[in-house]
Amino acid sequence: MGTLIWLGIVLLLIILEMISMGLTTIWFAGGALVAAVVSTFGGPLWLQIILFIVVSLVLIFTTRPIAKKHLNTKVEKTNAESLIGKKVQVVETIDNRNSTGKIKVNDVEWTARSSESSVVIQSGSEVIIREISGVKCIVELIAERK
Repeated sequence: MGTLIWLGIVLLLIILEMISMGLTTIWFAGGALVAAVVSTFGGPLWLQIILFIVVSLVLIFTTRPIAKKHLNTKVEKTNAESLIGKKVQVVETIDNRNSTGKIKVNDVEWTARSSESSVVIQSGSEVIIREISGVKCIVELIAERK
């Protein structure tokens, strides 16, 4: 009887994973499958529960990061994330000490700050956006080629 319950849990968790596609419940399905095998061979309930928990946690912490890395390769950056790495023009001198500076991205002006606090970046310079902090772009001056 315990085996059928564990197999039912496996099936339910797999269905939930197919619906959510969040790589969360599939690891617990692996734990429930191990518990079902132990139940089939007459293992006590406490052992089934412990193995369910241990196997699920081991699967989550060892294989989930690897799976996420390989399964989410086609995720497109959206909104502000898509600006990171983009080369843009400075339209107002960037001076962190005086809290000034603007860049133009796709015909929209953004407040900008230098990634190096002591560096002043002159208007007209080309910079690369390194990160977005609130409504400010953190930029780095692109070294001029000689």
